[in-house]
Amino acid sequence: MTTLLPYCVYVLFSEKDHLLYIGFTRDLEKRLERHNSGGNLSTKGRRPLQIIFAEYYLFEEDALKREQYFKTTMGKKALNLMLAGTFLKLNYKNKKKIQ
Repeated sequence: MTTLLPYCVYVLFSEKDHLLYIGFTRDLEKRLERHNSGGNLSTKGRRPLQIIFAEYYLFEEDALKREQYFKTTMGKKALNLMLAGTFLKLNYKNKKKIQ
């Protein structure tokens, strides 16, 4: 996937435990491959994972701030509002536990 904006904040859904993981990358495809191959300790035991949300930014600082925001209580509430339909269809079981 080619994008004009280099920095990405993403949300992964674990098909194993039905929980979420929030991260930041410059290459979403490679990052997803690394997660699903066990190359990330935080998600190694939670595979397979799928991307359910991504936002792109021109500047790294903005993407990192957004990633940190999504990990706060208010950010989790925002994700719950934005992705309510997705969460319902995926049977997301714990809207408060996002890593």
